[in-house]
Amino acid sequence: MTATTIHPVQAVLSARRRWSVLAVCCLSMFLVGLDTTIVNVGLPAIGRGLGAGIRSLEWTVDAYTIVLAGLLISSGALADRFGRRRVFQFGLIVFGVASLVCAMAPSVGWLVASRAVQGVGASMLSPVALAIVVNTMPDPRERAQAIGVWASVFGLSMAVGPVIGGALLTGLGWRSLFWINAPVILIALVLSVVFVPESRGPRARRLDIPGQALLSVVIGVGVGVLIEGPRIGWTSPAALAAYGFASLAAVAFVWVESRRSEPLMDLRLFCSPLFSSAVLGAVAVFVALNVTLLLNTLYLQHTRGFSPLAAGVATLPMAAGATVCAPWSGRLVGRLGPRLPLTMAGFFFTAGGLCLVGLDRHTSLLLLLVAYLLVGIGFGFANAPITNTAVSGLPPARAGVAGAITSTARQVGSALGIALAGALVAHADPAGLAQASRPGWILVAGC
Repeated sequence: MTATTIHPVQAVLSARRRWSVLAVCCLSMFLVGLDTTIVNVGLPAIGRGLGAGIRSLEWTVDAYTIVLAGLLISSGALADRFGRRRVFQFGLIVFGVASLVCAMAPSVGWLVASRAVQGVGASMLSPVALAIVVNTMPDPRERAQAIGVWASVFGLSMAVGPVIGGALLTGLGWRSLFWINAPVILIALVLSVVFVPESRGPRARRLDIPGQALLSVVIGVGVGVLIEGPRIGWTSPAALAAYGFASLAAVAFVWVESRRSEPLMDLRLFCSPLFSSAVLGAVAVFVALNVTLLLNTLYLQHTRGFSPLAAGVATLPMAAGATVCAPWSGRLVGRLGPRLPLTMAGFFFTAGGLCLVGLDRHTSLLLLLVAYLLVGIGFGFANAPITNTAVSGLPPARAGVAGAITSTARQVGSALGIALAGALVAHADPAGLAQASRPGWILVAGC
């Protein structure tokens, strides 16, 4: 999702061909979003299978999201330079091979490392596929419809991950969460060869290696200390050193980026209050969503004794709320602007979090389902206005960069949500997990 000028590689593509390209790209986007959440419901089974504790399980999720967040912008620049279809196909291959290694991982260390490589592949799918869609749809109205479909697919993939994961776990075990990617990757590769045209940016951007390295350090160390904090102690010398190192890296990142002619992240965008609020909103929404998903998985399976399938099915109201409200939100943004759907998103997220601030071992299933529905509705209403707010008021040439930064903020929010939720319940036993998770539901409401 680098700055993209509409530059179709073929003067005329039939409507069927254009929408076929969209379908291929949406398939890859579904994979990226699915792998962000599908593993959540399988964490207890993975922990039992590999003898891993909550801290290691957090890394199983966050190794993927941290790498994905850190490489999104650079992958878009690589695609503009070397060809979008080529980078897209390479990303599919990397993602597929890493998925196979995840499925065969003999230890949690192997699994975490393979998840990180999955994140590398995923970073070449999300922004690159969107650039392919934008360049395939020269008509602004058709392009807007395509991006609306794209956003709905992403929201749906995030929401249905726990449901699909629960079904796979019940029938095939936790390794199936990764085996399932292989046939989808093969189908996407074949379809990309048949339908997706090659394209490049009109002017290839230079890679910002120092900026990329510093951004990765800031995200990795910042999230890492949240995950390891319960083990090493929040005020231990190691933790204090990590705080200092992350802070220095953040200062260095701002200094480097402000002095480069083609920075990885154009910091001048943050001078726009609309853009800054959209980035913060993206972080808040995905913190809330991922806190909900992780606490829900651990509570239902550890405390209530639900099977993985039952825990996944319990999140169906969340998936339904997101699926129904995402396209509705897009229509509201088009007619009335982002303020109303953003307000509604905040209201429903707050209501969902407040429903569970008194969670205990005997909380009624009806209240749980209502809370999940409210969070799903909030998530559905949030995505379209956040994306719209990020790019509104900016020149079209900067819209791609704005979108890439917002996507990075979403993944940072996902990583932070997992780390924060895990820190809350890291030392809780099944009997005390519900009470230990209560601050997490306050956090969801606060977001």
